Amino acid sequence: MKRTLYTIIFFVAWVPFVKAQQRPQYTQYIFNNYLLNPALSGIENYTDVKAGYRSQWTGLEGAPVTGYLSINAPIGKNFIQGDATAFPASGGLNPSSRLYTQQYQAAEPHHGIGLTIVSDKTGPITQTNIDATYAYHLGLTERLNLAVGVSAGFSHNVLNMSQITTADPSDPIFNNLDNNQWKPDLGIGVWAYASDYFIGVSAQQILPQNLYITSKTNAYQNKTVPHYFLTGGFKVFLSDDVTLIPSVLFKYIKPVPTTYDINMKLSFQDKLWIGGSYRHNDSYAALVGINISSFVNLGYSYDFTTSALNTVSNGTHEIVIGILLNNRYKVSSAQHTF
Repeated sequence: MKRTLYTIIFFVAWVPFVKAQQRPQYTQYIFNNYLLNPALSGIENYTDVKAGYRSQWTGLEGAPVTGYLSINAPIGKNFIQGDATAFPASGGLNPSSRLYTQQYQAAEPHHGIGLTIVSDKTGPITQTNIDATYAYHLGLTERLNLAVGVSAGFSHNVLNMSQITTADPSDPIFNNLDNNQWKPDLGIGVWAYASDYFIGVSAQQILPQNLYITSKTNAYQNKTVPHYFLTGGFKVFLSDDVTLIPSVLFKYIKPVPTTYDINMKLSFQDKLWIGGSYRHNDSYAALVGINISSFVNLGYSYDFTTSALNTVSNGTHEIVIGILLNNRYKVSSAQHTF
C-alpha cells in the first residue's frame, strides 16, 4: 500500500490545537549555525557559501524535503586585509589545534552581510524563505568576540490544492483559502565566541502571520509562530591536533514541546571530522565531513528515526557542500566556527 503523509499533514495543519507552522530542522546545523542565527554573518574572513539538501523520513510520501543556499561575508578593511587571527598565505596553524587556541586573539571589529534561501516542502505545503542578514562583530576582551545580527526578508507560502482530497469539496473552509501568499519575515540573534567555546541565542519568524484561511474566524487558522534557539559548545583537546567538540541546541516553538539536540564532533586536524547526534524523542544521527581543499568541503549525515514513524520511515539523509570564496589565507576549515 502506498505510504502517504498528505492526509496527516493537512489534518495537523488545521486542527484547532496544533496551528503553528514550523521552519525546517537540520541535523548538520553545527556545520552552518548561520542558518539559525544571523549574528554569524561575516564571522569568517572569507566568503562562506553553503548549499544543503535534506530528505526527511525517506520512504514516506509527502515527508519534508528541504533545500537551501546560504552565503555570507565580512566587510571592513581592517578585518579583510589582516585581522588579529589572519593566516599567512600558506594556511598557517590548524584552527582545531591546541597551539591555535593558545595564540588566539579576538577578531577586529567589523560588519558582516549575507543571504539565505530556504525551501521546505511537506506534503501539499511549500514554504520558501528569502532573507538578507547583517551582523556587527567586536572584541569584548582580547580573546572573546560578540556579534549581534538581524535577518529580514519574505516568506512565500503555497498550498497545492491538487494534492488534497476532501470528502466535501464545497466546504466553505476551502472556498476561503488563499493558497499563494507572501509574508514579511524577521529574525534576530546574538553570538559570543572565542577559540574554544561559543554560545548563541536567536529568534526566527518573530512576526507571526496568518496563512491560507482569510475568513474572519480563526478557529482553523494556520499560523507562523516565533522560533527560539539556544545553542552552545566547547572544545576538548585529546591531543595537539585531535579535538572533541560537544554541543547542544534547545528549540522552543509554542505550542510544540521544547526539544533539544545533543551533538558530539571529533575533528582530526583540519582535514576530517566525524560525529553523532541525539534529538530528543525523535532520532539518532551519524555525521561525517571532509575538508577537501581550501576551496570546498563536504558534510553528510544520516538520521535513525526513533519516534513512531520508524515503522514507515527509512531514516533521513542530509548533505551539505561548502565553498570558501576569496579565501586569501588558504585555510581549509573555519577559524571562528567549529
